[in-house]
Amino acid sequence: MKVGDRHYRTIWLNADGRSVDIIDQRWLPHEFRIVTLKTVADVATAIRDMWVRGAPLIGVTAAYGVAIAMGGDASDAGLDAVWETLHKTRPTAINLKWALDEMRKFLRALPEAQRQAAAYVRAAEIAEEDVELNRAMGRHGLEIIKKIAARKKPGERVNILTHCNAGWLATVDYGTATAPIYLAVEAGIAVHVYVDETRPRNQGAQLTAWEMNTNNIPHTLIVDNAGGHLMQHGEVDMVIVGTDRTTADGDVCNKIGTYLKALAAKDNDVPFYVALPSPTIDWTVHDGVKEIPIEERHGDEVTFVQGRSDDGKISKLRISPEGSPAANPAFDVTPARLITGLITERGIAEASRAGLKRMFPERG
Repeated sequence: MKVGDRHYRTIWLNADGRSVDIIDQRWLPHEFRIVTLKTVADVATAIRDMWVRGAPLIGVTAAYGVAIAMGGDASDAGLDAVWETLHKTRPTAINLKWALDEMRKFLRALPEAQRQAAAYVRAAEIAEEDVELNRAMGRHGLEIIKKIAARKKPGERVNILTHCNAGWLATVDYGTATAPIYLAVEAGIAVHVYVDETRPRNQGAQLTAWEMNTNNIPHTLIVDNAGGHLMQHGEVDMVIVGTDRTTADGDVCNKIGTYLKALAAKDNDVPFYVALPSPTIDWTVHDGVKEIPIEERHGDEVTFVQGRSDDGKISKLRISPEGSPAANPAFDVTPARLITGLITERGIAEASRAGLKRMFPERG
């Protein structure tokens, strides 16, 4: 995606061939900052404290973290150590474990002397694979938008509601839920995006809205609880969200509040789609509500908000009484029965075990 007149990805290898740069998303939309990650500790902090976020980008960042680690200790013990360090940073998004497993399996088959160079090559491949997955999902999702647009009267827009940020900033490029939107705009289809603010961290208000604004895509920021009202009044044609982990039976774990949007969509016959790159499928899990670990983040994310004052200063402000405790589950699970379809890189899958197996028969 472009920022100003320059194309950016969310993570890239530096000229030194060792460190990586990232867009530090904590400061968006008010400041565009780039940070260099030089050590495994840097990578762990960036993932844990959400300098980078979004399941696909977390996985790619972790892959580069393994590559960085190989410059210090390329032994099997070193591989196991960096796997443990990075795996415990975020418990819910399965892409993190997928990327770490992929890197460890690949590198263990090589002599220690070759592991450092090979690790950077494989991490770069994982990054490129993410971009291609997103492009493919975008193409399949675009067909859904085209069908809705064909039913519209001349001049009417396709109104799409999304939740959290499943955009370019959550991946290496294009995004998952936003990929069909970007391709629809490129195809000349009139779209309008309703952007949930997505409390408590406001990734919709701060990140998705910034993406839409930067790329000149018509959009409207709404409070989280407005989605159902808009659906009741026919203002939403479809919902597209991302996912941090999807079960083998089609349940979807995504940012807290996704489940409520799916319930509202079901009640109002609004199609509810999930953009699903295959690395986010956890084939070992079947019941998302019972089996997926839900990350509990610090209550300060609920009791404080970050913003920029009129004098340009970025600061945090308390919005609740001191002493009032806050719970902060970061994700919820949307049951497969509420999902119209899963937009994968291979096509649109039914949200079920049979639907996913038809799309990915090699998984048995």
